[in-house]
Amino acid sequence: MARNIQLLVIDPQNDFCDLPADWQPHNPDGTRTAPSLPVAGAHADMQRVAAFIRAHAGQLDAITVTLDSHQRFDIAHPGFWQQGGGKAVAPFTPITAAQVRAGAFAPRNAEALPRTLAYLDALEAQGRYTLMVWPVHCEIGSWGHGVHADVLSACGEWQLRRQRAVHNVFKGTNPWTEHYSATEAEVVDPADPDTALNTRLLAALDTADVLYIAGEASSHCVRATTEHIVQHLPRLQAAGARPDHIVLLTDCMSPVPGFEAEHTAFLEAMRAQGMQLANSSEISL
Repeated sequence: MARNIQLLVIDPQNDFCDLPADWQPHNPDGTRTAPSLPVAGAHADMQRVAAFIRAHAGQLDAITVTLDSHQRFDIAHPGFWQQGGGKAVAPFTPITAAQVRAGAFAPRNAEALPRTLAYLDALEAQGRYTLMVWPVHCEIGSWGHGVHADVLSACGEWQLRRQRAVHNVFKGTNPWTEHYSATEAEVVDPADPDTALNTRLLAALDTADVLYIAGEASSHCVRATTEHIVQHLPRLQAAGARPDHIVLLTDCMSPVPGFEAEHTAFLEAMRAQGMQLANSSEISL
């Protein structure tokens, strides 16, 4: 009996990859454009993803690629914020609602304060994340938003061989909410359907008899997406259902530096729920 085998590649984008200098594009002034939020090990991860696609192109029935997609103005970018005295806020600064109420941080646009506080309150009530100010990354239209060249090439080869398109999922375009998970924003904006539960994506993934997951970063977007898949995938809604048809390709993902504990906890939690963890080179389809 034929099986439906799918690959989900989460945010395999240039800005997340620790690319060597010769993989970085030249600028007119002679400098190179470097990734803005490189994850240690991600370049090698993506090369392994590309190798996996090429090795199993004939067996992979669908490939879904998610794309972190932001604007310069974003609640999780430095330009949105200022310190109480008006100084800039550095990347990798966590900000809580209590700090904003105390005046330690504020949105540069004072009119945005009520909406900002409402967002922070809703985010913190969920207990999943504290708002993090990240470097500007995956800006729509930029080189950093693009897919790692080797993964892009492998996906292109797969498309021509199988005569079907890759399914791309864009997330993060709404500047008022973080969107780690490809299935749902951290706090849904009622006015923006793109932040709500992506039932189309879930329905497509639900047709897989085997679903492989890879991408960046395991501490954030891979983790959030996988957790939401387990929570919302239709076939897993039955009592006692286990995600044992899902395989995390652990050598095709790495954590954001400083968040290694989150990476380890994520893998352990998924294994405990019945998910499979495997090295991509050990897979035989």
